[in-house]
Amino acid sequence: MQREYRKWKSPTLGREMEMLVFGKEGTPVLIFPTENGRFFEWEDQGVMDHVEEQIELGYNQFFLVDSIDSESFLNSDVDPYTRVMRENQYQMYIKDEVLPFIEEQNSNPFVITAGTGLGAYHAMVFGLKYPQLVDKILAISGYYDINIHLDGFKDDNSYYNNPIEFIPNLHDQQILRDISTIDIRLLSYLNDPHREETEKMSEILWLKFIDHEHYVWDQETNNPWTLVSSMFKENLF
Repeated sequence: MQREYRKWKSPTLGREMEMLVFGKEGTPVLIFPTENGRFFEWEDQGVMDHVEEQIELGYNQFFLVDSIDSESFLNSDVDPYTRVMRENQYQMYIKDEVLPFIEEQNSNPFVITAGTGLGAYHAMVFGLKYPQLVDKILAISGYYDINIHLDGFKDDNSYYNNPIEFIPNLHDQQILRDISTIDIRLLSYLNDPHREETEKMSEILWLKFIDHEHYVWDQETNNPWTLVSSMFKENLF
C-alpha cells in the first residue's frame, strides 16, 4: 500500500506539522484526527487497511493531517479567546497550506473532508466556512457546539466557529447555495454518545433547507473504531 510521510514548518502555525499520504491518485480525502489524536491515528486504528482497495485501485488518495487541539480548544492553560484564535490559525493552515499541497499532488478538484469526534467538527466547520473548497463532508459521531470548550466565552470568533450558532442566523443566499452543493453526511450509531449532537446539527441544516444525509448505523459498540472503518468506507461513494 502506497504510504508517504510528509512534514514541513508551517508559516501559519509557527511549528512543524506532520501528515501521512496514502495512495497516488483518485478523489482526495482530507482526514482530521479525534480530540488529542495525531496524524497517524486512523492508520493505527486500522481504518487505512480497511480502505486498501480504494488506495490500490486509485479510487481515493488520503491525506491524514495532524491536529493542534491541545493548543486550541483543549488547552486549559490559556484563555478562551486564545483558544479560538489558535483554531482560526489551524483553519488557515488547512486552507493556505494543506489544500494547495493536495492540489500539487492530485489534479482531481473534488475534495472530501472527514473525521470523527472533534475531527468531525473540523471536517464540518471547515466545509461550512469555506464551501467553495469542499465538495463532500463525512462527519462521524461528531459534536458541533464548541462552547463546551470555551468556558462561556463568546465573541465573533467563537460565533463563526460554532455551527449551531452561525448556521441558523445565516441569511446570505449565495453562501447557503454554496453550502447546499456539498454532499454532507452526518453519521452516528445506536449508542453513539454524540448521537443527539448529530441530530441537532441535522435539524439545523434542515432549518436552512440544506439538503444532506443523516444516517444512524444500526449497531451498538463500546469501541467506535470498530464501526468507523465501515461507515467511512461505505460513504466514500
